[in-house]
Amino acid sequence: MNKQFINPEGLFKTNAYTQIVTVEGGKTIYISGQIPFNEKGELVGKDSLGVQINQVFKNIDIALKSVNASFNDVIKVTYYIKNYKPEYLPLVREMRSKYFNKENPPSASLAGVQSLFLKDVLIEVEVVAQTN
Repeated sequence: MNKQFINPEGLFKTNAYTQIVTVEGGKTIYISGQIPFNEKGELVGKDSLGVQINQVFKNIDIALKSVNASFNDVIKVTYYIKNYKPEYLPLVREMRSKYFNKENPPSASLAGVQSLFLKDVLIEVEVVAQTN
């Protein structure tokens, strides 16, 4: 399998994500949007975006490991944050940096949304990964 992480001339370069990721061969893994629920289906961190982000990344880690993958295999991540404000970005970046490859981060999108499927859920994150 061949992965390329590309930041072409003419597009700004950021350490937070890669502008383009290409993949040839291997297995593609689509992980549904993960929410801040523990294994019992209980909401974790009702009023804390930081606690909820941490739980979401724990859930993604479990999902990846269940298919013999890791955060290094993630090629695309999409964040949905309820009532997003720019001041949330440092918290998102701090949590993300604990998990994603710093040299070749996945491509990424972040969308602020009015609401998610339950009123106390503040974040949902979906990923696409690629393995051999």
